[in-house]
Amino acid sequence: MDPADSVAIGKAARSRVPRSRHGEWAPSSTRTDPVAILLRQATTRQPDLVPLRHTRMLASPFAFYRGGAAIMAEDLAQTPTTGIEVQCCGDAHLANFGGFESPERRMVFDINDFDETLPGPWEWDVKRLAASLVIAARDREFGHAVARQLVVAAMRQYREAMREFATMRNLDVWYARLDLDGILRRWGSVVSKSGLAAMQRGLDRARAKDNLRGLAKLTERVDGEVRIRNDPPLVERFDNFLSSGDADQFEEMTRRWLAGYSRTLEASRRHFLAGYRVVDVARKVVGVGSVGTRCWIALLLGRDDGDPLFLQVKEAEQSVLESHVHKSKVVNHGERVVQGQHLMQAVSDIFLGWDRGDGFDGVARDFYVRQLWDGKLSANLATIDVALLQVYAQMCGWTLARAHARSGDRIAIGAYLGSGASFDNAIVEFAVTYADQNQRDYDAALDASRTGKLAVC
Repeated sequence: MDPADSVAIGKAARSRVPRSRHGEWAPSSTRTDPVAILLRQATTRQPDLVPLRHTRMLASPFAFYRGGAAIMAEDLAQTPTTGIEVQCCGDAHLANFGGFESPERRMVFDINDFDETLPGPWEWDVKRLAASLVIAARDREFGHAVARQLVVAAMRQYREAMREFATMRNLDVWYARLDLDGILRRWGSVVSKSGLAAMQRGLDRARAKDNLRGLAKLTERVDGEVRIRNDPPLVERFDNFLSSGDADQFEEMTRRWLAGYSRTLEASRRHFLAGYRVVDVARKVVGVGSVGTRCWIALLLGRDDGDPLFLQVKEAEQSVLESHVHKSKVVNHGERVVQGQHLMQAVSDIFLGWDRGDGFDGVARDFYVRQLWDGKLSANLATIDVALLQVYAQMCGWTLARAHARSGDRIAIGAYLGSGASFDNAIVEFAVTYADQNQRDYDAALDASRTGKLAVC
């Protein structure tokens, strides 16, 4: 499309949906009970883990928000949009951003969770990020003014980055990434010495969180063989789920899974994977919102016991966005996740792939596969100070803009946003109002747990 046409689309959208309208939020009279949404999700999850999911969500309003993507998706469907679509993350709260080692072994910052990814309105990701900042600030008792400042910082960065991407060549947008050097270049001057020290400690921990660390932390020797250590209910070895404990059954199921998954990898990576053999599999509980979905970890060994590879095999269900936009064009939800991740992330795990199989429990489901640990870095939101959280908010805003610019009409979005702060200020109002809604939903879920309507442990 000609850039002038995209600019015209963006400016015309201002007439249909004035930027100030994005500040609106009020629950509709037909809004679904949030507890009912959680109970509906529980019907497709492993029954023994559902109480754990609810317990984790009820730890705080922020934890509840993290697990409540389906609740917010229904609410976002009632809000105004420009009609300009991008590849949405679908769950772009601030804890779903972080660092990880690229295939070139450089630490990069990016979105790191794509379970809900699907094409949809770009505004939905922006609003989910903004509300998460207010809720996180309240969780830390930073005060009303700080919460608003965080959203302003993130939204200004999103808007300015999108307008910058709109002026760039397509390849330059595709290659744009936020690595450690870029973080220090953009924000190093405003981070305190203690903040920089905290960042360095986090980087050091992340770089140590590799497959060898996984070997030391997650395994033990059983009859001289390396095996995943049982730690129920968080980690339970595969043979606990076999009816007979038959080694031949294990061999056949893992062979079938590995063959199906490896076919989705590039030929060079499939060749590399062939140098490993599966020695153990376990069910592992991960995250907050994902608890109860089928998630397995597989331990593979290469040339010897000191050459491990941990893969995470995670169930992919229908995106929470799908009921509110359109059906996924990709039939396999594992493939949907992988395609969305490749489109939105600057660089991705070399072992990222998918499968449709029995998931080691005899029932056909969709899965995606990635490395369990690969230098992953997450912000410690329980200890982060205000100054560093403000930088983190800007990092998230820039990263989300880059992801949207790769997949949507960045020129139209940039033209819609404009050079002023109208959109930024509107999103602040939405974020504050929606944080209030999240608090009410959290309180309702707490009440439901006390009456036994919502199972907890």
